[in-house]
Amino acid sequence: MNGTTITGLPLSTGPKHAPGKSLLGKGRARWLFIAGLGLLVLALLAGVLPRLSQRKTATADTKQLAVPNVTVVSASVSAPPDGLMLPAEVKPWQEASIFSRVNGYLKSWAVDIGAHVDPDQALAEIDTPDLDHQLEQARSQAALAQKSLEQAKSTNIKWQQLFKQGVVSELDSENMATSEATNQANADAFAANLRVLEQQVAFKRVTAPFAGTITVRNTNVGDLIVANNTSMEMFHVQQNNPLRIYFRVPQANVTDIRVNQSIEVVLPDQGGKTFQAKVATTSESIAANSRTLLVELHLDNPNNQIQPGSYAQARLPAGALGQIVTLPNNAFLFRAQGMQVGVVKPDNSVELRDIKIGRDFGTNIQVVDGITPADKVILNPADSMVTGDVVHVAATPAPSAAPEVAKK
Repeated sequence: MNGTTITGLPLSTGPKHAPGKSLLGKGRARWLFIAGLGLLVLALLAGVLPRLSQRKTATADTKQLAVPNVTVVSASVSAPPDGLMLPAEVKPWQEASIFSRVNGYLKSWAVDIGAHVDPDQALAEIDTPDLDHQLEQARSQAALAQKSLEQAKSTNIKWQQLFKQGVVSELDSENMATSEATNQANADAFAANLRVLEQQVAFKRVTAPFAGTITVRNTNVGDLIVANNTSMEMFHVQQNNPLRIYFRVPQANVTDIRVNQSIEVVLPDQGGKTFQAKVATTSESIAANSRTLLVELHLDNPNNQIQPGSYAQARLPAGALGQIVTLPNNAFLFRAQGMQVGVVKPDNSVELRDIKIGRDFGTNIQVVDGITPADKVILNPADSMVTGDVVHVAATPAPSAAPEVAKK
């Protein structure tokens, strides 16, 4: 019966679980917990890791987009097209502004503008009444001084003889000698004054200093003439054969200029007509403000085909100029401190460099100083670009083929 005990065996009042089954249940629960935890971790990782990757990718893309892409170009080295055309100035061989040396009134003028004159040819005559009166007075004074000198000499001779005879004292003889010397000095002074006035009177006749052409006449009959008045130029004369041509050569081309070298002078106002001139001399000094050398050419002008003061161009042949460095005109930055370009360094940082430019060839501009052909120069640089900016060099696209002309 239930609840009774049989000798040697335990009696149970209800059903009992086996020990093996209990341990198995506990292990299964533990493994289920671990598996659930692992699935939870995997789920978290599956959700977080893509977001972290996306965020990292977005950050990298943002940084990449913050670095501007630039296109670079290297400076080209070649001979200048059609040589080097430089502005030139045409000057006469010699010229002079003619002013009056005496006061008076213009009595007459003999030449007008465009007249060809010879040396010492009369240009005008000045009426000088005051100077004429001074000359007459000086002549009278000089004559009187000469008479007084002759009388003093005669008296001194007599007194010296009387002194030797003991008739007059030594003091009297010395006084007569002093009187003669005084009269001699007066005569010399009046004679010198007379010569000065005679020379001034000679300037009444205005003459040409050299052979040339009258280019200016600023006076008329009856005009008041004031001596040495630099604001009253009476005539201007120029000698136009030969001519002097002046132009400036950039420092980079100074070694290409030699004395007696033939240079073409081009006159745009004559349809681009060219004349051959020769290098006479140079200033042998580089101008600090322009870094150029002043060159003087001599050009024969027997028929007066070229007028002094006109604009001309000096053309240096391409073969004599060697190589020049050029950049596209869209590679330059115009800053307050001057012309600059942006150069990409090996670490992709930007360096702004000051440059000096030379001749403008239209699409390209010559660079005299500041870069080398090995530098990578940025095209179309941003106005906000500064030294130290980091850039990304874009691949240079291949040049597109020129379009073919359609056949008719």
